[in-house]
Amino acid sequence: MRSLASRILVIIWAAFVGFFIALAGQGLWTLLVSINLVTNPTIPWSVAVMAPLLLLMWLYLDGRWWPHSTSEARHRDLRANSVSRQVFGWSFLAGMLSTTALVWYWIVITRLVRIPGNVLPNMSGVPLPTIVLAVGMGSLISPVLEQAGFWGYCQVILERRYVPVAAILITSIIYSVGPHPPTGNVLWPRLVFYFLTGLTFSVMSYLTNSNLPGLLVHILGIFIFFTLVWPGDSTRRLVSASGADSGFWIAAALAVIFTALAVLAFSRLGRLAKRAEG
Repeated sequence: MRSLASRILVIIWAAFVGFFIALAGQGLWTLLVSINLVTNPTIPWSVAVMAPLLLLMWLYLDGRWWPHSTSEARHRDLRANSVSRQVFGWSFLAGMLSTTALVWYWIVITRLVRIPGNVLPNMSGVPLPTIVLAVGMGSLISPVLEQAGFWGYCQVILERRYVPVAAILITSIIYSVGPHPPTGNVLWPRLVFYFLTGLTFSVMSYLTNSNLPGLLVHILGIFIFFTLVWPGDSTRRLVSASGADSGFWIAAALAVIFTALAVLAFSRLGRLAKRAEG
């Protein structure tokens, strides 16, 4: 009983650490950019403030500064380890194939369930340079802090107590229940989609012992979904209204095809990672 309780406490602690790291900085950015857009949208000062803060957060989580007694532990738990070019390349390929599969899965989901399409704030009247810089910063903050929080600290904590498969699955479940865009979406699509997203990054983190390959894939994925995928959600025809047309079946087929390709790439990555360890 005591062992079970301690295992549950580890999960709770890992989830708390992951969400705190991931959400605290994002909340600060939301506050800064909101004030910026209301007070003086012509000068993107929120970006200039947040960029060094984000760097300082990453460096602290990587073991810099006081207290020095925790430096080694912080560096280990962030998991920002360098990897070989070959491992990075295959990890990136596996991640982007997974992202492409997720795009098609999301399109299939939005043909089955109506999802709100508005994921970006109203920026009418805001100068283009401010929009570009704000969207660019937003595309960095979420991946950087989520990679640090979930696929760094949270997963590393769990891997110390659980076997790798369990740590990967638990991390993915923890990530899936967090607040994710688009806002106001139906619960089950969000849970399924973000569980699969978390699974992708969890496997990448474990196989490479690094969240750096996942960070690049995450940044590109956020940009793709915010600019190309989510804005069209409200315009897609529901299968319940128009039937399963050829576009629906093509999207479903592409989701399966890219999933299979991603699995093959991950298999190759796993073999490379084992070879590198040996």
